[in-house]
Amino acid sequence: MLDEVAGWLRRRSWTAERRPLSQLLAAKRAAGPHGTVSVVLPALDEEATVGAIVTEIRRALMSDAPGAVPLVDELVVLDSGSTDGTAAVAAEAGATVVHRDAILPRLPAVPGKGEVLWRSLLATRGEIVCFIDADLREFDARFVSGIVGPLLTEPDVQLVKAMYDRPLEAGGTVEPTGGGRVTELVARPLLNLHWPQLAGFVQPLGGEYAARRSLLERLPFPVGYGVELGLLIDALNAVGLDALAQVDVGVRHHRHQDGQALGRMAATIYRTAQTRLARGHLVRPVLTQFERTAEGFAPRVHEVTTEERPPMMTVPEYVRGREVA
Repeated sequence: MLDEVAGWLRRRSWTAERRPLSQLLAAKRAAGPHGTVSVVLPALDEEATVGAIVTEIRRALMSDAPGAVPLVDELVVLDSGSTDGTAAVAAEAGATVVHRDAILPRLPAVPGKGEVLWRSLLATRGEIVCFIDADLREFDARFVSGIVGPLLTEPDVQLVKAMYDRPLEAGGTVEPTGGGRVTELVARPLLNLHWPQLAGFVQPLGGEYAARRSLLERLPFPVGYGVELGLLIDALNAVGLDALAQVDVGVRHHRHQDGQALGRMAATIYRTAQTRLARGHLVRPVLTQFERTAEGFAPRVHEVTTEERPPMMTVPEYVRGREVA
């Protein structure tokens, strides 16, 4: 297995600089309709960062911006219920803003990142779909071009994850590594133990990845924070290791969660893995955490969500929309 992972790393790991924009644009033109690119930013109360991300993508990668390479065909911010100015800031910066609840209204939405990503397939038209988290700072457009590149130039590649350094920024200090705590403590051990073919992914939980629509529409989407792990495992099962790849895009700066939020994320990710190891044989669990109050430590119980949305190809509205298109 170690030899298989090492071979995959040589064949399917690249840097963003490996494919210049001129090469990507030529490949996009040659691909015709199959080279259309949609960028989706799932957003919940991200007014502080979403505008700069939209502005940079439009400046560098969209055809109506002066000097831009027209690599991206549509840029959609999927608002999952923000109470701040996220939607207004994103729209002012030039994104198409769609509210989660406006998509597939017959099916009430549930909270969670995966829910928004799943619904975004109904709100976009590109044959290549690129997801970018909306809380990134110091954003560089190569986060998009880097992970879209292999899908335009390598016909056998189906899904591409970004890899990067994740500094840990807290209390006014910056550690060059250490920002991926749930990755190192939960996701990486799970993958190495149970899906060792995926051990070569540097950032398996990263929110920046691109995939062919023809793959995404066949996969179930965990509705919560387990979505990245679930999609990666299910993509491996659907198309095999050599159809998966990763691209080094540099450094990722973003907001860090507190310890209890990380605990909830870790439990959800662990449960997502359990579901894939033994579907139908596990009890839906809860996570108890503690908060100090005037009376002492008080328990706070959180459900660990295991709900998933089915492959988009099973949703009639999606199928009808694709037939019309």
